[in-house]
Amino acid sequence: LDNGTVRHGRVVEINGDLVAILVFEGTRDLSLTNTVIKFKGKPMEMGLSKNVLGRVFNGIGNPIDNLGPVYVDEYKDINGEPLNPVSRLYPKNYINTGISSIDGLTTLIRGQKLPIFSGSGMPHNDLAVQIVKQAKLSGEKNEKFAIVFAAMGVTNDVANYFRRSFEEAGVLDNVVMFLNLSNDPIIERLLTPRCALTTAEYLAYKHDMHILVVMTDITAYCEALREFSSSKGEIPGRKGYPGYLYSDLASLFERAGIIKTAKGSVTQIPILTMPNDDITHPIPDLTGYITEGQIVLDRDLHQQGIYPPIGVLPSLSRLMKDGIGAGYTRDDHQALMNQIFASYARVMDARSLASVIGEDELSPA
Repeated sequence: LDNGTVRHGRVVEINGDLVAILVFEGTRDLSLTNTVIKFKGKPMEMGLSKNVLGRVFNGIGNPIDNLGPVYVDEYKDINGEPLNPVSRLYPKNYINTGISSIDGLTTLIRGQKLPIFSGSGMPHNDLAVQIVKQAKLSGEKNEKFAIVFAAMGVTNDVANYFRRSFEEAGVLDNVVMFLNLSNDPIIERLLTPRCALTTAEYLAYKHDMHILVVMTDITAYCEALREFSSSKGEIPGRKGYPGYLYSDLASLFERAGIIKTAKGSVTQIPILTMPNDDITHPIPDLTGYITEGQIVLDRDLHQQGIYPPIGVLPSLSRLMKDGIGAGYTRDDHQALMNQIFASYARVMDARSLASVIGEDELSPA
């Protein structure tokens, strides 16, 4: 700019001799005559080192914790590197979240992508904080574990709540935070999860760490993607979302996993709020196709004061069968889980029947 400052942007459209650039930091005070544009000719990269642990960044990876710049060991493309499917290892070994309904019934496995389906006004932020504070590996002392936390489209109050909670719990030194606020540019919101996942991949595959990535709120990300697509004049798909919403979400979620050439792993817990609690909405619907199960928060349980209000029957972890039992959790884990599910289902059937014929008509057996 004419005052010597530098802003970053991204080419979003090329039309003949015209190039449209979306500026990350906004266009306020931008001069049309004294501004020099330099094209780097490569995708956006992020400077990384192990010193990112304990730091707080904005949505595009710039430090916002007043601790100075991060010493950079190498730069990585935020879009990630494609993984050969043959080089992937099947996820095993579980991550202990400290939440009994998750650990017992929808166990989180290393390398898994297990989303949380929530709704407006539900305590998904509290649940995310609790997972970050309590998560640990399953009894292995020599394994290195850390958490990458990405918040997208949150208010200042929520962002301060996240940071304050991690500081008070003493876990911030083991967390890398990315905070994209609701008043930040939408293009930054689209880059936030990619910066977070690039950081996770670097720590996992370069430093052999097991990384848990918690991302909230994927719905805010999808809304930004819809707005971005609409601004470019693209033909909308279901409910106005772009037709490539599925492949875009897959480009994020498929970056979880374990590879043969590294000792580390990347595990994801993306959190999304279902509009109007509609699980058939395009965002949870497409997310369910890509991920390996889901944890569903139940509004009825929440209104009864139950925390965490996890709906047992609609929740599922597709990979837990190979990461529980003898050598992993407890020998009778599978049998105990089946008994709990069966008992819960019988109670729900009885309640449904009682709502039709009345409780007085039910027999004791």
